[in-house]
Amino acid sequence: MTRSECPDPTPWPGCIVRRWPSAAARRALFTGLALLAGLALLLPGAASAAASETTAAAPSEATLRHFNRDIVTFRAPAVGMSPAVRAQRAADRIAQQLAGPGPHAVTLKPNPLGTIVQIDGAIAFFVTPPDVDVLREETQDQAAERAAAALREAIEASKESRQFDALLRGMGISLAATAVGIGLLWLLRRVRRAAAAWLVRFSEAHVERLRISGVELIRHDRLVWAVRGMVALLSLLVGALAVYTWVGLVLSQFPYSRVWGVGLKQSLVGLFSDIGGAVVDAVPGLATATVIFFITRFVSSLLDAFFMRAGRNELQVSWLDPEVLGPTRRLAKILLWLFALAMAYPYLPGAQTEAFKGLSVLIGLMLSIGSSNLVGHAGSGLILTYARVYRRGEYVRIGDHEGTITELGTFVTRLRTGLGEEVTLSNSLVLGAVTKNYSRAVKGAGFVLDTTVTIGYDTPWRQVQAMLGEAARRTPGVLADPPPTVFQTALSDFYPEYRLVCQAVPHEPRPRALVLSVLHANIQDVFNEHGVQIMSPHYFGDPDQAKLVPRSRWFAAPARADDGAPGVDATAGPRA
Repeated sequence: MTRSECPDPTPWPGCIVRRWPSAAARRALFTGLALLAGLALLLPGAASAAASETTAAAPSEATLRHFNRDIVTFRAPAVGMSPAVRAQRAADRIAQQLAGPGPHAVTLKPNPLGTIVQIDGAIAFFVTPPDVDVLREETQDQAAERAAAALREAIEASKESRQFDALLRGMGISLAATAVGIGLLWLLRRVRRAAAAWLVRFSEAHVERLRISGVELIRHDRLVWAVRGMVALLSLLVGALAVYTWVGLVLSQFPYSRVWGVGLKQSLVGLFSDIGGAVVDAVPGLATATVIFFITRFVSSLLDAFFMRAGRNELQVSWLDPEVLGPTRRLAKILLWLFALAMAYPYLPGAQTEAFKGLSVLIGLMLSIGSSNLVGHAGSGLILTYARVYRRGEYVRIGDHEGTITELGTFVTRLRTGLGEEVTLSNSLVLGAVTKNYSRAVKGAGFVLDTTVTIGYDTPWRQVQAMLGEAARRTPGVLADPPPTVFQTALSDFYPEYRLVCQAVPHEPRPRALVLSVLHANIQDVFNEHGVQIMSPHYFGDPDQAKLVPRSRWFAAPARADDGAPGVDATAGPRA
């Protein structure tokens, strides 16, 4: 695919050639980058000069400079002259002395006012006791020797700047460095293109790994864009480092700018030295933290082995029920790793810095404010798990929701109803609601079925109980042992209430709602077969005839004479 075939403006996975600007634009970009880097790197000298001028204007101190180099800083007046005047007169005398012939040797001579710095025996300037930098903890002689050494270096650099062969040598090295730098930038450009193309092909070959259960976690075109952006950023950093090194090398070849080049080199070396020192200092702490994490991993593997053996009944653990083995294992591992993190925290790099401490406080505050509900749900989940209110696969009713437990999680509980719905309830809501468990009392797998009907007082209760039992026996999946039971739960104003309770274990897994629907259908069929209407009368006045059941109808079909309520004699007649 050529560059013209790449879709515009949005990149797409098939286009592996990166759309870079034109050659002229790239040259202008790198030229501007080099100039900006050079200006940025020259800022230390400019800032130093500005600071020198500001200091000279101030009456407290002034710095003597010669040939772009700091010689000495005057911090106090002497013989009636302010530091600024001393610096100006010293600069004039040095210029006059170096303008004449001679070896221009720098010497020191003691004096009651201080130490005299001379050039070929002539006074250049004084170094007085107040001029000593107290932060360096040096003596007057040491300060004078340091100023003399700086002056000698400036004089030698000034002489070198007037040598034609030194100038040619500096220009030759600068041209060679420029050629090498351009070659490196060209090679960097080729490497960048090759790396971007390879990464794009690699991402296309492993694009399926970005999917979980058919869901795309990251769009492929966005991933390609991010990969290309990272390669471009890395190449830009390497190019900037190359330009920085080139500028420092070129400036070091000429006597006047050598101070700037040395400063750039020292800054770069100092930066890498600081980074290397920080890495070296962090090695012991990282080693300790690594040991802590390896020990924690070993203990975690021991916990896994313990709980796996307990789950296979190879270990008898009386205080741990099989239902809570999984949650207990996860909880123990979480507490173990939190303890390991707390132990390893002081040994992590930067853990004792103010920034790291402030970030830790901020994260802790965010978690404490935003996770109150989360912690409440997790605590409710633990209570429900260890109280064993219900288990997975049991049929329960929680508040107004009824279904089979499919998941008992840390934060939520999921029910699957018989109508094809999945209900998700927060554990705090479940803990605060009334829970009815229809599976806990059954024999083996299954659940309890119950339903309520209201029939008028003119229908024999024995007949109603017999018909409800017959409907239960006709329902597939309802257990014969224990047999269905009918309870008269209330004697209301207009009708008694009958509640049928039975246990069901379907031969084929079916939802409770389906079995209950079949039971209701059988109840209607049985009542219709025996001519009993399922309708509860409500009276607005006394009937002409009393709504009584004569003894001859007490055992109407399908009831039998030996049927009766627990504790009631079915054959006993009415008392006088």
